[in-house]
Amino acid sequence: MIEKETLIFQGRVIRLNVEQVRLPNNRLAELEIIHHPGGAAIVALDSQQRICLLYQYRHAAGGWLWELPAGKIDHREPPLQTAQRELAEESGCYAATWNYLGEYISSPGVFTEVIHLYLATDLEPCDTNPEEHEVFQISWLPAQEALAMIHRGEIKDGKTLVGLFKAWQWLQDQSAHAGRPLNKTF
Repeated sequence: MIEKETLIFQGRVIRLNVEQVRLPNNRLAELEIIHHPGGAAIVALDSQQRICLLYQYRHAAGGWLWELPAGKIDHREPPLQTAQRELAEESGCYAATWNYLGEYISSPGVFTEVIHLYLATDLEPCDTNPEEHEVFQISWLPAQEALAMIHRGEIKDGKTLVGLFKAWQWLQDQSAHAGRPLNKTF
């Protein structure tokens, strides 16, 4: 329970507070909390079992990262709407089929950010429309290669790691329910 809240910074995307909270053990703690509207990340899987990954420049991470198409929730839009918008903007495709894979909490000690994860299939091309501060290259990689990149340590982004593993598990579960083995490419 928050007992006292002090605003330190309010920006375009985040708000930083120092919050005095009563913990479940009844102790009082002073915490620095970054409030974020949350976002959505998309595992886009095409008919050839390829996954869309962005090779994106991230100043805060010190360089280039492999990431799923993703973005923040704007104007309190529903997470699925965020996912649909971001997939079109960043990958250049729409998806006819969407499956919710769950949530990912990026850093629960300091962030309120929750990332909603989706599997998008039945893709159709459209124009990309990245924001001006986004610098990335779009790659469509075989799903098996994306998983191999994780094991080689080439994919380090948390939402991408969780999204790929959740998509892989979801696809395995769907194959098991249908009584057929999962396509070996993923």
